[in-house]
Amino acid sequence: MFFNVMGVFLIYTLIFLLFKNYEQNYLPPYNETDDIHLLIFCGSFMIGLAWIMYYYAKRMNKRISYEQRKKETLMRRELTQNISHELKTPVASILGFTETILDNPSMSEETKIQFVIRTNAQAQRLASLLQDISMLNRMDYAANVLTIERINVSNVVSEIIQEIELDLNKKNMLSKNYLPENILIKGNTSMVYSIFRNLFENAINYAGNGTTIEIAAKEHPDKWQFRFNDNGQGIPSEHLTRIFERFYRIDKGRSRALGGTGLGLAIIKNAIQLHGGNITASSAEGGGLCFDFTLKKMIKSF
Repeated sequence: MFFNVMGVFLIYTLIFLLFKNYEQNYLPPYNETDDIHLLIFCGSFMIGLAWIMYYYAKRMNKRISYEQRKKETLMRRELTQNISHELKTPVASILGFTETILDNPSMSEETKIQFVIRTNAQAQRLASLLQDISMLNRMDYAANVLTIERINVSNVVSEIIQEIELDLNKKNMLSKNYLPENILIKGNTSMVYSIFRNLFENAINYAGNGTTIEIAAKEHPDKWQFRFNDNGQGIPSEHLTRIFERFYRIDKGRSRALGGTGLGLAIIKNAIQLHGGNITASSAEGGGLCFDFTLKKMIKSF
């Protein structure tokens, strides 16, 4: 802002010098000393005004930086509290089951096996949670060192559908893949895989038995536009704008019972943004949930 004001002053000075002869030839004569004094006064006034504006802009920048740091600190504190809370549940369960086994040496083998199975399930949940946290940390702090390569999204989705076939069959769910062949982008394979894998797992966990999952894409000059939707139970509209927040849950008890970490949609959103796209959620026609998102064909840099 300081330089803008000084630029205006310099332009004024230039105009003054260029039109000095015009004033002498066409305007009534007046004392040249007064003209110089006027120029000095205007110059001093402009410099003073520029300094005030520069000082004001500097204070505003400090205030904005302070508010940003305050917001980031609050977000980190909330994230730490959420992580602590999420880790506490599986850890407490693991300790409870193992302590019960140790404190009851006469426990039957059948009961012990049941406790071990439950302990293993909680350990797997804990491992999934730590893996998701690690993935988000990579996105936040190491995005510039991710490996970028050519990816065939069509192949990635086909492989995921094969991997989840058993899970779909258990819930009598169908998947309809309308993607064209050879959707090519440049990005990070692990991140792109996470996008589609988490979308499918989210639908399997929450859409409901007997539902159908559909995925399609439309090509644009510089990007691919994807639509992922199901005809399941959907979610209330008031939650649509918040479901991408970390650890945000619509039904906390149900989400944990189904094994969700509360980070899947946050991972999806961050990974899509790293690939130059964006994502929105809406209620699908006829019921269910619909995700619309884009991925750029080429990524200049992370």
